Amino acid sequence: MKRLFDIVLCFIVLVLVLFPMVVVSLLVKLTSKGSVLYWSDRVGKDNHIFSMPKFRSMKIDTPAVATHLLADPISVLTPIGDFLRKSSLDELPQLWCILKGEMSFVGPRPALFNQDDLIALRTEKGVHKLLPGLTGWAQVNGRDELPIPQKVDLDVVYLKRQSFFFDMYILWLTFIKVIRRDGVSH
Repeated sequence: MKRLFDIVLCFIVLVLVLFPMVVVSLLVKLTSKGSVLYWSDRVGKDNHIFSMPKFRSMKIDTPAVATHLLADPISVLTPIGDFLRKSSLDELPQLWCILKGEMSFVGPRPALFNQDDLIALRTEKGVHKLLPGLTGWAQVNGRDELPIPQKVDLDVVYLKRQSFFFDMYILWLTFIKVIRRDGVSH
């Protein structure tokens, strides 16, 4: 049921965001060097590595680490990178991963391949059994501001409470957070 919901919602969202995606693609290309998309290796269900696309919001020579580990995250943003991140428009290409079945709309956000502490804690708590999501319970409860143990605790809450109605609630909260730009630190 969840997979069917993801596919149907994905096609609906794609129709709604196709024009903004074309505009963002052009803006990324016109304002910085490099490709429009940035593909990062992420950890998916059962710790399987997959490539996840985002609109490129950082300069092409930025190290592949979690943003909070960068000395000065603002300095590596492209001219429209800050806007893309705060508006969450950089996340739209991940609809491709939802269509492929590598992600869902709701689940724990996929860790970077090198976030060993996050991956180990999620594996220890059983969260690695979940399909990662475009949004999740941790995202609507702090997003970038959460320390890893607290993020994983919220992922465990999702693991135990997951249901269609809980997913709908998380999607609604995500919509509100994106509109308000809550929880984005860089």
